[in-house]
Amino acid sequence: MSIDIVSLLISFGLLLVAMSVHECAHGWVAYKLGDTTAKNSGRLTLNPLAHIDPVGTVILPLILFITTRGQFVFGAAKPVPINYMALKNPKRDIIWIGLSGPLANLLFALVLSLLWRLVPVYPITDFIFGYLISINAILGVFNLVPIPPLDGSRIVMGVLPGKLAYRYASVEPYGFMIVIVLIALGMFNIMVEPMVRFILSWLVPAA
Repeated sequence: MSIDIVSLLISFGLLLVAMSVHECAHGWVAYKLGDTTAKNSGRLTLNPLAHIDPVGTVILPLILFITTRGQFVFGAAKPVPINYMALKNPKRDIIWIGLSGPLANLLFALVLSLLWRLVPVYPITDFIFGYLISINAILGVFNLVPIPPLDGSRIVMGVLPGKLAYRYASVEPYGFMIVIVLIALGMFNIMVEPMVRFILSWLVPAA
């Protein structure tokens, strides 16, 4: 098995961990706010198998890994089902649900950063901690971009008046393609990378 394949498998496994944290957080917060849909669908779990989406979780990361020669891997899990009408205060609660995934990733990255400083220094532990912190920082920041269906759009929908929120939400069927195009055009570097670099400058121990 070549080094590239091993690197892909390890990166993919760590990406699944980060995405599972993200999606489980959405479901847990929705459950606490009155919606049991995610719980009834078996999504309140850190088991990656419950969150895998064939396109976003498998095909997209594979394409990115190949096209960037292993320099960048990103993906999306199967969205957690939310029944907004079951929420105690839908307009307010959609904001908390939207924030929960990115905040869970950033908190997870912080915990990993603290643990990294306590474990012996080995190449494999440095790779695992470094990659997990990086991918959680990327997921946390990237998902705050206000393009449906990313989490940032949920926050915007919760803030906008009803009619504007409805019009904004109507973009969602095209959102995934918009995100792909923006990544292909290098907009990721402009919108996300500066904040990710700032976060990593605090979380990644100095050599």
